[in-house]
Amino acid sequence: MSRGRFITFEGGEGSGKSTQVRRLAAALTERGIAVEVTREPGGTQGAEMIRALLVSGATGRWDAETETLLHVAARRDHVEKIIRPALARGTWVVCDRFIDSTVAYQGGGHGIALETIHQLHALMVPDIAPDLTVVLDVPLDVGLERAGSRADTENRYEQMARAFHERVNGTFRAIAEREPERCRLVDATRTEEAVAATVWRTVETSLLEPGRERAAQ
Repeated sequence: MSRGRFITFEGGEGSGKSTQVRRLAAALTERGIAVEVTREPGGTQGAEMIRALLVSGATGRWDAETETLLHVAARRDHVEKIIRPALARGTWVVCDRFIDSTVAYQGGGHGIALETIHQLHALMVPDIAPDLTVVLDVPLDVGLERAGSRADTENRYEQMARAFHERVNGTFRAIAEREPERCRLVDATRTEEAVAATVWRTVETSLLEPGRERAAQ
């Protein structure tokens, strides 16, 4: 049995990741590909408990170092219990956020050294990386307006200063530019359908065997 493929979606607040994760998972399922849809922080019972600590409450409830460690702890549980087993059995994993979000939010946003983040990841979550990362890009004002319109109590990060979000979005763009073989930067200001079509073309050309799947509708 061949290993499954690991696809992650990244982007700042209000970039539409969750919507595009669902749409891609549905497109893959229609083509007979087994898919595990998951998210970070979260995905397992333990990681979801850590998520509740991270995405709610006052913006200053954790310092940057503690926040980083919480994200890495949640990721380790998630990878070991959900992602690795799914990939091993040939299931494709489509994940809303992964290590690039830690680099962007805790690294770019809070100023944690990128070397520290990568060392923690190598130690706690070794030998795993996405096959493809879709970075959904929207102007900051558009993303924050979208995020603010949601009836959602998971808004701790949304409430952080504008300068924080500028650094986060800039870091995502830098990651996509630095790793073009893995990352695809997608303009997410367009309609949901247009973005989904671009995502599908990216997956089809990057990861699907020629002739295996019928063309997207």
